[in-house]
Amino acid sequence: MLIFSENITPRLQYIIHFFSLEISNEEWRISSDAEEFITSLQPKINYSNQRLNGNCLHVIPHTILFENIIAEQNIQCTKNNGLTIFFQNESETGFDIFAAGFYLLSRYEEYLPFTPDKHGRFPYQSSLAYREGFLKKPLINYWLQQLKSQILLKFPDYTFKESRFQFLPTYDIDMAWSYRHKGFLRNSANVVLDLLTIRFREVAHRLKVLSGMQKDPFDVFEWLDELHEIGELNPLYFFLVAESVSKFDKNISPKHPAMRSVIERHSKKYSIGLHPSYRSNEDENVLISEKGILSEIIREDIQSSRQHYLKMNLPETYRRLLSAGIRKDFTMGYAGSNGFRASVASSFFWYDLKNEKETDLLITPFCFMEATSVFYKKDTPEQALVELKQLYDEVKTVNGIFSTIWHNNSLTDEDIFKGWKEAYDRLIVYHTSGSNGGIANNTPTIKKP
Repeated sequence: MLIFSENITPRLQYIIHFFSLEISNEEWRISSDAEEFITSLQPKINYSNQRLNGNCLHVIPHTILFENIIAEQNIQCTKNNGLTIFFQNESETGFDIFAAGFYLLSRYEEYLPFTPDKHGRFPYQSSLAYREGFLKKPLINYWLQQLKSQILLKFPDYTFKESRFQFLPTYDIDMAWSYRHKGFLRNSANVVLDLLTIRFREVAHRLKVLSGMQKDPFDVFEWLDELHEIGELNPLYFFLVAESVSKFDKNISPKHPAMRSVIERHSKKYSIGLHPSYRSNEDENVLISEKGILSEIIREDIQSSRQHYLKMNLPETYRRLLSAGIRKDFTMGYAGSNGFRASVASSFFWYDLKNEKETDLLITPFCFMEATSVFYKKDTPEQALVELKQLYDEVKTVNGIFSTIWHNNSLTDEDIFKGWKEAYDRLIVYHTSGSNGGIANNTPTIKKP
């Protein structure tokens, strides 16, 4: 595919790179030579205001891909063939699909002024996707399907890449155990607190676990192993290895033999990533130290991460990850609402909008986190399962990556988490029942040219 543009900018190169990786078997080439474009017999897209001779798909450009500033954009959303679009014009596509795709994928709006939530995060309510009602749709993937149809109308012999639906379950291990391996002082303090708050059942439960009469409620790892085997799934585990306990970092020490053992055991079967501590957001040295600790435990350099509490600010967080040697991140999603933060169900390389360049950091977004349903939406397990299936079907429709986040402590089937274990089990049944067109066996990877 040959793309004509009078100006070739990093923003244009980035979005064309992403589009070609997603739907094509080739890297699309951009040329500013009008004569070459006109005489070429290749399939081609004219991305300019000129009307050029020859058979081509014409997309009239919005200005955003030719700018090197970050400014408020005048966005008016409408519907086209049942899908939300913006940057509308007289293009054959009905809008500038490249500019709109770039705006969503680059997270352009997150560089504009906004009021952060209590953890300093960009709130979902501030997003265009939420305001315009397409947060629950991988809109870019749907746009790409329509683009493929429009290309085929012009070039019936053009072949596209075969995409395959993937289910990628991921887990954040913030607290590997509820009672065990926490030491005498922490357990004693908690017993006193439970007694003062008249939580006698909690005290009895703790003592039974510590005496070996019952299994620790957070230890659901063998059950998850069985679930993955049934679903033929290859999950990702993100371990919190904070060196000190704090209000937001509550796992046991990574120096503890039991903690090291559970990490080592999982690393032999699954892919392992870092769950950088809450404190690491303020101190890059802490991030580097934690990465080194986890790498030493599994005897392998850690390449993947997901921010604890999904605490992320652009571009600072991603720049720190790159500086620390992280090359894959799985934080792209909202804590307050399920859905598609970047409006896509595909992996993509992060574009550093302030430095105006595509980076080597591969982003894999998630669309569902059980903590969102429990603590923010106050959903019942049944309500969450309905949403899970809807999101699953949306991703399956576009052959994207359906990635979810669960925490081992939410699968205890106790207290506020009663019924959530069953809900997850039913999702796996839904996945294996023939409702999907394929099963994911590998972490998504994209090679840069």
